Amino acid sequence: MSDFYGLIGKKLGHSFSPIIHKLILQKLNIKGEYNLFEIEPHNLDKSIEALKILGCRGANVTIPYKIDVMNYMDDISEEAKNIGAINTIEFKEDSLKGYNTDYYGFGLTLKKNGIDVLNKNVVILGTGGASKAVVRYILDKGGKNITYVSRHPENFDKNKFEVISYEKLDEIKNGDIVVNCTPCGMHPNLNDCPMNKKTLAKFNTAVDLIYNPEYTLFLKMGKEIGLKIANGLYMLVAQAAASEEIWQQRKISLEIVDEIYDELIRIEYSK
Repeated sequence: MSDFYGLIGKKLGHSFSPIIHKLILQKLNIKGEYNLFEIEPHNLDKSIEALKILGCRGANVTIPYKIDVMNYMDDISEEAKNIGAINTIEFKEDSLKGYNTDYYGFGLTLKKNGIDVLNKNVVILGTGGASKAVVRYILDKGGKNITYVSRHPENFDKNKFEVISYEKLDEIKNGDIVVNCTPCGMHPNLNDCPMNKKTLAKFNTAVDLIYNPEYTLFLKMGKEIGLKIANGLYMLVAQAAASEEIWQQRKISLEIVDEIYDELIRIEYSK
């Protein structure tokens, strides 16, 4: 029987993760399956326990569980503790350990697209688990100022960052980089956008963690007004490779990451 892995989330029909992990396992000559596990919030604890009992080797975690799932870990890596969210679980014989590989994936995305955050003013749309890895990376790389945009700014710790509501977004005078860490604009809601074009024009770079569709309305508008843009596909592949490194206890080269990224573009974006 081959090992099995999977993705834990609430709505996963849009996910490219199964094909990414299939390609990684093929390139490593490892027999294994990667499945999607759509879970309702009230079943999160039972589902994790079930995966453990069934012998799951590892799982990724996506919206909306990257923070909540930390409550069920026996151990959490230092980088995940510092970030405050996990996206990767290692199932051991008698324990679960949580990691965060989003940090690594986001960093490689910026490098691939020639985006430098040093001394930059960055606006982060969304305050969920993915945003925590993004913000940690920007801080570590010398970002000058970070502003969070939240639907519920009153629930946020304003001692650490400036936090504004989406209603106040238009009042931003200028910024360097804006990063969409929300699912707004994700397939199938292609007409949704977290920011209007007039506000977007105050920036010079727009990054969207969404990868399906290739160009969200947010990125399409950014492209139209001449911004440097990047979607979340490379981040997805890079974090997946980093997860497999944990599960397989072996290094995966950047060449393999690039090969899978190029293959995915051919497979998914040429349909």
